[in-house]
Amino acid sequence: MCRIKMKVALSMLALLGQPVAIGASEKVPVLNVEALCKATVEDDKANGIADPQDFSTCMEDEEKAQQQLGAIWATSPSDVRNHCETTASIEGSQSYVDLLTCLQASAIARSVETPAAPLRGASQNRNKH
Repeated sequence: MCRIKMKVALSMLALLGQPVAIGASEKVPVLNVEALCKATVEDDKANGIADPQDFSTCMEDEEKAQQQLGAIWATSPSDVRNHCETTASIEGSQSYVDLLTCLQASAIARSVETPAAPLRGASQNRNKH
C-alpha cells in the first residue's frame, strides 16, 4: 500500500513538470505483473502484514486494471502515456494498477478548469502588466 501511495505521489509531482518527449505506443504496454505480485506476496510475509494480499487476488486486480486501460489509454496524450508507463515501472516492478492510477490522476488534473480571471495575490509579478 505504501509503495502505491509513493508512486501516485511521484506521478502527480511529475505531471506538474515538463512532458516527456519519448514516442508513445497506441497500444497498452505489456507488463510483467506476475513478478510484482510474487514480490508483493513475499514482502507481505516478510513484513508480517496481518492481512496479506495473496498472489491470485493481486493478479486479478492487475488483470482488471489492464482491461480498464483500453479506453483511457487511447484518449490520453502521448506525453502522459509515456510518463505513466515509466512511473508504472519504477524500481523494476511493473503494474497495470499503477499505470491506470497515473492515467486517471492525469485525466482529473487536465479536467480542472483554470480561473476565469488571472490571479495575482501576493505574487511579485502582480504589478507587472
